[in-house]
Amino acid sequence: MNENLFASFAAPSMMGLPIVVLIVMFPSILFPTPSRLINNRLISIQQWLIQLTSKQMLAIHNQKGRTWALMLMSLILFIGSTNLLGLLPHSFTPTTQLSMNLGMAIPLWAGTVITGFRYKTKASLAHFLPQGTPLPLIPMLVVIETISLFIQPMALAVRLTANITAGHLLIHLIGGATLALINISAITAFITFIILILLTILEFAVALIQAYVFTLLVSLYLHDNT
Repeated sequence: MNENLFASFAAPSMMGLPIVVLIVMFPSILFPTPSRLINNRLISIQQWLIQLTSKQMLAIHNQKGRTWALMLMSLILFIGSTNLLGLLPHSFTPTTQLSMNLGMAIPLWAGTVITGFRYKTKASLAHFLPQGTPLPLIPMLVVIETISLFIQPMALAVRLTANITAGHLLIHLIGGATLALINISAITAFITFIILILLTILEFAVALIQAYVFTLLVSLYLHDNT
């Protein structure tokens, strides 16, 4: 049971070679690029959604922060499409791997911190010691603020991993329960199947929300450092 339960989280391979890189690159093929003067409906909707999201996410940024617009939009499109593709049967979701999420979170977080120390050195250092702190509490607060700073990328990665993994496990468990209940009670199996459909719809929403939350938090870290 445990092997079947966690089999979908194992990195896939073909002929003994890992194909994770191909899976990670696959979502980028799904987004069409405009090649005509007048776009079709699909590209128009795609561009409208990107413009709406970028306008909302970059409204709080100054000119320096808006230079990250391409990075942030690419990030939300990648995470969202990867999460949605992972809901297909017999598929693999790279965002369930903590190592991959850390690989996204740490460089982005480090980039925002380095930007802050480069352009707002005094303000960045001031975050480690709030104004008006009593003298005996200064060493403790500096340590606490330093730890909280280094926890930020871990929180980004763990949040995304936990939400996507929990949803996949619930779908797997409820789907297995539905199959087991067919021969026992058809009514109970039907109710469980309805719950499975509702959970799948919820997971579609979670897949998009988690992509937005991950990108929004990176955007907020950038705003604090520009």
